[in-house]
Amino acid sequence: MKHIAGIGLAVLVICIGLNSADAQSVGSTYTSTAPRDCRQIGKPNELDGSTTRACPGKAGFLVLIAEDDLRESVSVGRNRREAAEEPAAKIWFAPFNSSETTIEWRAAGAKPFAIIQRWHIADNSDPDKQGRPNTKAMLVVTRLPPGSVCHVAYVDAIANPTANELARKAADDFARGFACGKDEVKIIGTRGRAVGLATMR
Repeated sequence: MKHIAGIGLAVLVICIGLNSADAQSVGSTYTSTAPRDCRQIGKPNELDGSTTRACPGKAGFLVLIAEDDLRESVSVGRNRREAAEEPAAKIWFAPFNSSETTIEWRAAGAKPFAIIQRWHIADNSDPDKQGRPNTKAMLVVTRLPPGSVCHVAYVDAIANPTANELARKAADDFARGFACGKDEVKIIGTRGRAVGLATMR
């Protein structure tokens, strides 16, 4: 009986160890979407200033940044065509907006499953001294293949002092099981002005 109990205990310890290893294998790495680190696709449109650039990501992924009428979309794919066809490439916030040039990749081992990026949403009701709208910051969690690429969660960066931690937890908890086109984007933490602006229709 002691021998059997010992085997059972050993199996339990191994299982706990494996689970701990799985949990510890989730982490973050970073890439840049700054124009100097990316490839410009075609020439900027002289009429509206629209541009598209392709940026190297992680694990063979490419990040596609499209700007049109002072609004951006960010998508991910194995190539430019795939990224342009993903739901994320067709998501536009109504107010003027821009994304920061650092992308955080959440990965289990070597396999990224989500990206986190800080966005700035223009608030027309809060002009600066020159009359231009101040912006409000928000973190966007986007799921990655396998499956579609789309927004999973929004975290207001001003209303939530631990916004980065909340975004990472949302990525880890929800991104892999999120069904694009079926599940609604989750608002994580306190809903602040940035999230309100981003979700206005």
